[in-house]
Amino acid sequence: MKRLLKKITPAPVLGAYHYGAALLGAVLYRFPSNKLFVIGITGTKGKSTTSELVAAILKEAGYTVALASTIRFAIGHESEPNLFKMTMPGRMYLQQFLRKAVDKDATHAVIEMTSEGAKQYRHKGIALDALIFTNLQPEHLESHGSMEAYAAAKLSLAKGLEESPKRPRYIVANADDKYGKDFLAAKVEVRALFSLKDAEPYSTDEKAVRFVWRRGELFTVPLPGLFNLQNILAALTLTDAMGIPQATIKKALETIAPVAGRAERVEKGQPFTVIIDYAHTPDSLRALYETYSQRTVLKPAKDGPLKTRKIIGVLGSTGGGRDTWKRPSMGAIAEEYCDVVILTNEDPYDEDPKKIIDEIAKGFTKQKPHVIYDRRKAIREALREAQSGDAVLITGKGTDPYIMGALGAKEPWSDKRVTEEELKKLGYNK
Repeated sequence: MKRLLKKITPAPVLGAYHYGAALLGAVLYRFPSNKLFVIGITGTKGKSTTSELVAAILKEAGYTVALASTIRFAIGHESEPNLFKMTMPGRMYLQQFLRKAVDKDATHAVIEMTSEGAKQYRHKGIALDALIFTNLQPEHLESHGSMEAYAAAKLSLAKGLEESPKRPRYIVANADDKYGKDFLAAKVEVRALFSLKDAEPYSTDEKAVRFVWRRGELFTVPLPGLFNLQNILAALTLTDAMGIPQATIKKALETIAPVAGRAERVEKGQPFTVIIDYAHTPDSLRALYETYSQRTVLKPAKDGPLKTRKIIGVLGSTGGGRDTWKRPSMGAIAEEYCDVVILTNEDPYDEDPKKIIDEIAKGFTKQKPHVIYDRRKAIREALREAQSGDAVLITGKGTDPYIMGALGAKEPWSDKRVTEEELKKLGYNK
């Protein structure tokens, strides 16, 4: 019924409803954002990790922080997983969350902000102090209608920062992204760019990034890949602009815990690498595969031949009915980097899973991917295929709590939990 109402209700009416609900929430919860230093984080990729990094730096600086992201909702030391299957929940949830943060004496709030949330005005009534823009890549084009409309939805968040009564207001944008200059055009007091050039010389591998920042300080951060270096620079640039001492920032970054579902290692004593990651766009998939393909020659057994690391990919595509254009691209990238590819269900919704996987398979020209619709069985087969030194990369869901099926069906799910269970069956139970 809910989906039917959405289809038959004119867009202006829906827009007015969402706008009104957001402002009503602010009124009912007594404008809690006015009592917090509120940082919004937007972009196609890296939002969740950047949110965690900013929150960690603020905590190291002695602040009590509220965090609302795709992964979790946290206030101070209390944390619970985000089970909404959306980053910015509606029905006034964010205003309620911010009021709870105020009541628990939080000083800062870090909120991951999406184009879908902006399109439904869920940021209205939230007075921002700062906004970070990570990057912009094609995504949600069926929903927005075009790349231009998608970019406009993101930029409306910068407009929201401009309208904030807070002073000073900060915007931090990615200079390496062509849309960075559009965000930096926001009329606010503090504007800052970050770029990979800021970190030169830098090096990355599958366990850490090492770089020298502006003042000549060497950082070693235990997060893998070039993509995480960009997230780190975003968080570092904002918190430095806010006046947090570099020694505090460095300590927070160098002791950061792994981010759930984002290049997250599963360690159960197995002699091969297992990674859970949310990668669900061509760019993010390529970035992940490149990170784990860097060290290809493995130390041989005594008197044995050199062994090349085998990459085993388990992937699907974004939810049914969404971003269908990218499916062949995802397949082509998987074929380029993986020795073995297993295509499986991710979130088919009302679309035929076979159609989704057939469209991904169109990207393959040299090898034939394995197709196992049952995601647990696909993960099991990938783990069985792995040998010492290999890497199993399970992508697409990260911390998503459900597999979404037809007619709104929800199957409770956790890639990490299922992977741990299947490793245990194979005799690994560290």
